Amino acid sequence: MTAAVQVDARKHTLGKAEALALLKKADELYAAKGKKVVHLDLKSANMDEAAALLLGPTENLRAPTLVKGKTVLVGFDEATYQKLLK
Repeated sequence: MTAAVQVDARKHTLGKAEALALLKKADELYAAKGKKVVHLDLKSANMDEAAALLLGPTENLRAPTLVKGKTVLVGFDEATYQKLLK
């Protein structure tokens, strides 16, 4: 699988407004933090809660972030990637 768009997060940062715009196009969010993976159905989720999962301590979009269809994955969890990227 090849990425359609790849952005270097060190050179091009996305803040809260851009992160929320990304979520408006999605139906679900998977956010990995450590060994924990949080799944949110964005149709009914609190957008502030979702944004908190997307943003790091600098208030920029966490890396890696991947968008596949209407699913956003943030952080890295190998099992989640294998499940969703088949």
